[in-house]
Amino acid sequence: MMKRFMSSKLLYAVLLIVNPLLSFSQQADTLSRQEATLGNIIKYALQHQPVIQQSLIDEQITETTIRNKLSAWYPQLNFNYSLQHNFEVQTSVIGGNPVRLGVSNTSAAQFTFTQNLFNRDALLAKRSQDDVRTQARQNTGNNKINVTVNVSKAFYDVLATLQQIRVSDENIARLENSLRIATSQYQAGITDKTDYKRATITLNNTKALKASNEAQLKAKTEYLKALIGYPDSAALYIVYDSLQMEREMNLDTLQSADYTQRIEYRLLQTQKRLLEANLRYEKWSYLPSVSANGAYNLNFQNNEFTKLYNTNYPNSFAALTLSFPIFQGGKRKANIEQAQWQLKRTDWDLVNLRANVNAQYAQAIASYKSSFANYRALKENLELAREVYGIIDLQYKSGVKTYLEVMTAESDLRTSQINYYNALYQVLASKIDVQKALGQINY
Repeated sequence: MMKRFMSSKLLYAVLLIVNPLLSFSQQADTLSRQEATLGNIIKYALQHQPVIQQSLIDEQITETTIRNKLSAWYPQLNFNYSLQHNFEVQTSVIGGNPVRLGVSNTSAAQFTFTQNLFNRDALLAKRSQDDVRTQARQNTGNNKINVTVNVSKAFYDVLATLQQIRVSDENIARLENSLRIATSQYQAGITDKTDYKRATITLNNTKALKASNEAQLKAKTEYLKALIGYPDSAALYIVYDSLQMEREMNLDTLQSADYTQRIEYRLLQTQKRLLEANLRYEKWSYLPSVSANGAYNLNFQNNEFTKLYNTNYPNSFAALTLSFPIFQGGKRKANIEQAQWQLKRTDWDLVNLRANVNAQYAQAIASYKSSFANYRALKENLELAREVYGIIDLQYKSGVKTYLEVMTAESDLRTSQINYYNALYQVLASKIDVQKALGQINY
């Protein structure tokens, strides 16, 4: 009984330890309501996005490939073993007499040693290893930049839809209040039934718009979760500060594009160095390959299998091997010319990049300036619409204005609110494009 009691206590203690660990591991890959800011979501994406993880794996693959290539510089030691039984030993006629050459059982063990002294494949791997590693890291950085840009835009898109839903909630509250007033005035005989019917139509339309935005919000949130590698079954509640976003949307529009700051330029520079190394590699094909090698052989021979390993007849050697292809049908010259053309092609890639970067920046800065001007105008419109609605609503309650004028003012206010938030997030998205064009987003 005591043992059973102790076992139960031990199991309970284990569960107390394991359950929190399990729940923590399940929640470790999610963001709480307070954590899902844009910065944290980008950080999460850089840790969980499949493309980023694949890029990091590619870096590891590159590292192992380099080690594989460099292993050719190390001594190569091999061992071979053979065991052979001859059912009929070969016979040759020597001086008119048949002579058996060999014995019934043979066995051999061979140790071979090879050391490359000059090998163009190994030399290329040694001289280009740093650039190969750099290229792998730059590919990862490029993918991180693209993920950051796409996640930021998706985040702002979700925010715009959230704000539209919030605006709809405010409008629904105002319209429900207006509907109560219009209904009361109709029942009191002050107005006809068209006022409260108009209020009902507008209220229904607003509720339908809210339902549509909620459906879009779900789809946009799922898209954002897919971009950052977020679990499908986990909820994502983003956190934002509108005032902070308004402060962050300012940008120095006097900057000029410098294509050397772009990750694409650094990638092309690395690619160019690798192509230059490849050109040298093709030129080395006119040089011989030189290696030192040797072997130690153990030879056992005997007609009786049980005595096969009683006597050893060893032999060994050391040698220097020089391999030089004399004529290959023009293959080496063609490979050199091909490498030269590939190098020249990269120079034109750099020219094309410079033109594209200037065009991208011009488009991005024009979009930013246009969005910012639109934002300022719509912000002023929102303030005016709120003031107009407040005045007309008070005048309607005092019997000065008609309900139609209230509905018009309310519609103007709703449109101004939606347009304002859309303009705000459009400015932020345009700013991301400008920063990318300037090469200011780097990893």
